[in-house]
Amino acid sequence: MDERPRPDPRSDADLVRALNAGDTSAFDGLYFRYRDWAVRLARRFTGNDDDALDVLQEAFSYVFRKFPGFVLTASMTTFLYPVVKNLSIAARRKRTRQAQLPEDAAHMDPAAPEPVDHAAQREELSAVLSGLPEGQREVLLMRFVDGMSLAEIAVALGVPEGTVKSRLHNAIAALRKDERTVRYFSP
Repeated sequence: MDERPRPDPRSDADLVRALNAGDTSAFDGLYFRYRDWAVRLARRFTGNDDDALDVLQEAFSYVFRKFPGFVLTASMTTFLYPVVKNLSIAARRKRTRQAQLPEDAAHMDPAAPEPVDHAAQREELSAVLSGLPEGQREVLLMRFVDGMSLAEIAVALGVPEGTVKSRLHNAIAALRKDERTVRYFSP
């Protein structure tokens, strides 16, 4: 990606207030603060770098159209998560329909191959995670990959926090029982 300007020191809330007041330059602060996170999330859902970049553009275009009048009631990642997720799912479906490829082909990573041991570990972890129910897998990734709090996950998914805790607990319990991942939980 292109070179990053100096990070805007204002908080997300201050940037939102500035945007609502007509300072469109404040949008750059939000964009540069969250674009890498949004691309990683989009890539996770689309399995494709080009689609992830398209989702990034669409997501921030959506955010920009919310101004003036936008009210940030949670963290910015909590607001962005469902936007990026839904746009990513739509992009993946569109690509799958256009290419008429098997679903697994949409998740292929065109990056250069990694050393065998890392590739095998990734494949093994991917297999274990794909065996989890979608809700459990999503909560697990949001918590440990995206670093979102349980409350943020609940708001982003529109479910009670207890549901998030239950899904996370069940996902971790399944990983602890799986012979391919149990070693990661041993002292």
